[in-house]
Amino acid sequence: MAAPAAIDRGRPAGIRGWKFYDADDYHPEENRVKMGRGIPLNDQDRIPWLCNLHEMLLRDVASGQQVVLACSALKKMYRDILIQGKDGALVKHDKPGKEGKLAEVTLLVVHLSGSFEVISERLFRRKGHFMPPELLQSQFDTLEPPSAPEKFIQISVDKTPSEIIAIIVKALK
Repeated sequence: MAAPAAIDRGRPAGIRGWKFYDADDYHPEENRVKMGRGIPLNDQDRIPWLCNLHEMLLRDVASGQQVVLACSALKKMYRDILIQGKDGALVKHDKPGKEGKLAEVTLLVVHLSGSFEVISERLFRRKGHFMPPELLQSQFDTLEPPSAPEKFIQISVDKTPSEIIAIIVKALK
């Protein structure tokens, strides 16, 4: 899912049987400290984190598990890393001579869109998160909304969480 902290994140109750990850839970401590000090993350900060998320997704998908990942994935490059890893890693095979294919995750990006004012208000109400609301502008500055040929849907954050989940569930069917 791609959005700059658009809605309160929690387990989407409408998607039963799917494993849920909140990407924020997997930020390394250095990233948390940096954001906590009001310093925006850059590509060098985010790429190892995104590669780790790709490996988690790939492992689950390879085992047949369906997954929802709540992740800002602000740039197309970040979404590409979630799909293919950093360098489009090849699947490893046990049999010698068997050619590998690119290790990819199928991704439906749910772009939660909203005005700076609405999202800012929600961030100021959020308690106990390492990213201060003051960093929101840097996320809007970094944001590259998804576009064709990416597979995505766009949903307004003005909808209720239940409405958002219903739209996502419908798109997944």
